[in-house]
Amino acid sequence: MLTSDGDIVNKILRARNNHEKEYIVTVNKPINLDFIKRMSSGIPVLDTITRKCEVEQLDKNRFKIILTQGLNRQIRRMCEYPNYKVVKLKRVRIMNIKLYLAVGKWRYLSDHELNEIGRLISGSSKTHDSLF
Repeated sequence: MLTSDGDIVNKILRARNNHEKEYIVTVNKPINLDFIKRMSSGIPVLDTITRKCEVEQLDKNRFKIILTQGLNRQIRRMCEYPNYKVVKLKRVRIMNIKLYLAVGKWRYLSDHELNEIGRLISGSSKTHDSLF
């Protein structure tokens, strides 16, 4: 998404606002039910445990993951914990916006999409609360 409205970007991406981001991930070796359960239940990353998330196996080396958190390199770090390496990572959705476009293509958001974003971010904060 391309915008000049930094407030909207912060409200969408700030981890504590719990907005969904969906990814398709390809890893270097076959995954199994244990991998899916571990990834969805929380993995130690950056001195914390990741939030529970939705994970679905798509084929032997690919899965879909829906995060509401936004830790630095989160998916790559989550996969490293059980000794997997991400070989391809694609964000396919942010909140209600599906990001399926061909390379070099773009489109405007529809009025419906913009209204839904407005509704979803209405209670979101754009910055961390100041301590001072």
